[in-house]
Amino acid sequence: MFVLNRVLFAGRIMLPESTSLTVSHFSAVHRLTSPRRNSPYTSVDSERYSSLVKSIMSSRVSTQTPESLQAEDDNIYGPVVKAQMPSRTEPRVPKTLHPFLNSERALETDEPEAGPPARILLNRGQSRAFIPSVTRVLQQTLSPEQIFYLERWKRRMIAELGEEGFKEYSQNVFRQGKLFHSALEGILTSAETWKNRHLSETPGCPSDVQGYIQSISHVLEDVSAVRAIESTVQHGALNYLGIVDCVARYRGVLCVIDWKTSEKPKPFLSNTYDNPVQVAAYAGALNSDANYKYQVENGLIVVAYKDGSPAHAHQVNSELMSEYWKTWLLRLEEFREPR
Repeated sequence: MFVLNRVLFAGRIMLPESTSLTVSHFSAVHRLTSPRRNSPYTSVDSERYSSLVKSIMSSRVSTQTPESLQAEDDNIYGPVVKAQMPSRTEPRVPKTLHPFLNSERALETDEPEAGPPARILLNRGQSRAFIPSVTRVLQQTLSPEQIFYLERWKRRMIAELGEEGFKEYSQNVFRQGKLFHSALEGILTSAETWKNRHLSETPGCPSDVQGYIQSISHVLEDVSAVRAIESTVQHGALNYLGIVDCVARYRGVLCVIDWKTSEKPKPFLSNTYDNPVQVAAYAGALNSDANYKYQVENGLIVVAYKDGSPAHAHQVNSELMSEYWKTWLLRLEEFREPR
């Protein structure tokens, strides 16, 4: 407690000596008598914004109806014109749907699978001088999109390596591909079985391709009954030819096998671009070629990697082969169209 004996508020309130106030009493008096703080809204021009406030706070519902709103919109912007749905383009089909399989030849024959694989060398004699290869047809019928990406990749590589560096890089890739196929041919035709041994240590296997060989080692465990290696196939009726990498059984199914190398992983069949079309073209030619007494309706694309990481093996079953065969027929027609 304390005693106040002074004049408060500029002499307007006098307290006698006997009057005593607690601290709480004094605080209450101070709060009641302290100056009011100005609200930030006191400076707002309420007259100016009164109409806005009224419109926001109004509970009236618009008299417009959906029909009247539509009529007003039509009057301002014109009637709504409904866009026509784009017509579905029918998938292209070959002008002549030449059969993929040979009706005069059985899929399975009693021909023994033992013995050395067939290897028919390509002979560009007088009769074959103007027969296009599968590779040439596919290269000359690339889509604009494929050409764009190939050119962009080439420009990027030249910018990084220079003209001479890119030329040397391309030559090395080609050389390694040939060495890989040659080493693989030696393994598949060897009298000694390739299973259950370290393939990269195969005698005569160049160091440049040991990674590729190791990459496909797990695939080779499922390969058996090799029937053809690096062998020429020719379609008599459609007049084209190619060299098939391998014909063998993969997990018991007879396949045309295409061995590829890649610097980048290709885990999906779509990553292999035109390779399935190429395999279908080879199989179709083999089925037509009189040098072969059997038919093949399945394919396999094996992508090997230089670092030895496990290769990706993409199986192309008979249904897919049939679709890729149609694509090949379209590419062949495009190749032969007048330019």
